Amino acid sequence: MQHKIKLKLTSKMKRILLSTLVVAFAIVASASKKKGPTMGWSSWNTFAVNISEDIIKGQADAMVNQGLKAVGYQYINIDDGFQYGRTPEGKVCIHPERFPNGLKVVSDYIHSKGLKAGIYSDAGDLTCGSISNGDVRNTNVGLYGYEQVDADFYFKELEFDFIKVDYCGGNHMSLNEQEQYTRISNAIKNTGRDVVFNICRWRYPGDWCHYAANSWRTTGDIHESWQSVKDLVNENLYMSAYCYNDTYNDMDMLEVGRSLTAEEDKTHFGLWCIMASPLLIGCNMATINERALELLKNKELIALNQDLLHLQAYVIQHIGETYVLVKDLLKLHGNTRAVALYNPSDKPVEMCVDFSELELGGKVSVRDLFEHKDLGKMQNSLTVQVPAHATRIYRLKGEKRLERRVYEAETAFLHDYQQVANHEALGTAIYLPGDGASGRMFAGWLGHRRSNYLEWRDVYVKKGGKYVVKFRAGSQEKRSFNVEVNGETVGTVSVNTNDWNHFQEFELTLKLKAGSNRIQLYNADAWMPNIDNMTICSNSL
Repeated sequence: MQHKIKLKLTSKMKRILLSTLVVAFAIVASASKKKGPTMGWSSWNTFAVNISEDIIKGQADAMVNQGLKAVGYQYINIDDGFQYGRTPEGKVCIHPERFPNGLKVVSDYIHSKGLKAGIYSDAGDLTCGSISNGDVRNTNVGLYGYEQVDADFYFKELEFDFIKVDYCGGNHMSLNEQEQYTRISNAIKNTGRDVVFNICRWRYPGDWCHYAANSWRTTGDIHESWQSVKDLVNENLYMSAYCYNDTYNDMDMLEVGRSLTAEEDKTHFGLWCIMASPLLIGCNMATINERALELLKNKELIALNQDLLHLQAYVIQHIGETYVLVKDLLKLHGNTRAVALYNPSDKPVEMCVDFSELELGGKVSVRDLFEHKDLGKMQNSLTVQVPAHATRIYRLKGEKRLERRVYEAETAFLHDYQQVANHEALGTAIYLPGDGASGRMFAGWLGHRRSNYLEWRDVYVKKGGKYVVKFRAGSQEKRSFNVEVNGETVGTVSVNTNDWNHFQEFELTLKLKAGSNRIQLYNADAWMPNIDNMTICSNSL
């Protein structure tokens, strides 16, 4: 026999229950809230190690007074140059001349402005300033051996909200970057503070960094020149698959507002925005020129960077020296997309992209995000005269969204891909140029172990069913790969085209579910052929 129990709640019990539910919902909301790419300012580009309390406070004032805080910039990051050795107990000393009152007053001042405060260290024993700038007191101030001591000092005692961790000392000590950065990440988590952690290893270190940090440098240091900006963009054009789960490829600090031309500044800032890089201003915000300030405050470009999908744009067209990049906005597989037409060459180029390449059908509404102008509705294609070193960026809204049919290998995720060590020595997959490939790029050095796979993580079809799928691959000898769909191995493809850069199509029939699918290519035992692309044929069986 069952007995019904009636529980009568007192007013006090109801208040406790309500309070508990509020806390629980707050925890869930906090856990689901994404940070987005970091927006703020860093001291290094303009001041190097020559920083001070007055300089940092002055930049905090300028961020507010120049209207930069109002459009989303919030971090004031102190880079190298504040340290002055360690105490006998191992605590980092603060430079007595540059910061005579210590760093807590600076952190407090930044917070009093409604901003967040950032700090700097190195994974090893010394910092880059001690090598490049003669700051000899920085030779024993890195995190190595003091990971928890320094984390507690910077985040619990001084209450900083961000840290950039360099690798000059790590290089000096020949450290294992994965082990050391993971150790640092754990020390930060142990503080219980919500800290943004940036790995500055100067190259994409591998998939492990997604579990250790919020962002990571994928490039060497930026310099105040067009060639530097162009080089850094080139290093990131095929990194879109590594921007996921609210973690980002860091293309380094911004040189906007220094000596670049107006078009070069626009390219620099615009591509950093559409490629979801952190936006850290590097100029003196108190003396920035009006043109550059207006660009840095462009809300429509910032919206691309901070879009809730948190996607990095990927290359869909590469003709001559030019590139077209695209990404979804607001809703995955929706009708709204952002597109950048990028001309890094030294001559003006008329660029054209079909809306079908951008997966948009019908009439397409076009808005120029640099000029803040609606250009009306267009059909078929977008044609633009793009000056040398320039970029044009548009927000597009089509009447309908077309399904993506061709998935280039250079947009796929390569699990063992890394940029730190020689890929041939480690046998890790890599993206390589090849004129025989459809997008002039392909993926090579795949296979030989289970983890060294290629995966398209979002193969979207509106209707579930069987599809003929064509894999375009090339190999000078007989090689093969297995095909896995949504975790299940469904077939094997054998390839021999008698040339590494000669690609042919090989068919399989795959069952895809409606919506998003994962298609993975792997060979756990032997090397795979080079992979150019995958085409989902339109006729469902």
